[in-house]
Amino acid sequence: MHCDKCRGKALKIASVAKGRVNSVALEGDDRDRVVVTGEGVDSVCLAKVLRKKFKVHTTIISVEEVKEKKKEEEKKPPVFPWGPYPYPPYVVCEPYRDETYCTVM
Repeated sequence: MHCDKCRGKALKIASVAKGRVNSVALEGDDRDRVVVTGEGVDSVCLAKVLRKKFKVHTTIISVEEVKEKKKEEEKKPPVFPWGPYPYPPYVVCEPYRDETYCTVM
């Protein structure tokens, strides 16, 4: 692809390829490689359409299965043995009062 107009046409063609296309991008030093990511994308059909449109040789470089990133586990609040509060419960104690004890001394 030698101009931006051709690159734009190639991106449009790749975005409507058979299958479920997630993303389309250009790669390479000269931005001459079209990278298509998706499920069930027919790479052979896409290459044929690009050959017809641009009248140039088209090569499929690689077809790979995309590895899914591990989803972060939902952040759950920490579980404490005394309940949902971060500090243990405290007990309020009343002082011992003895009626025989004299406090005036």
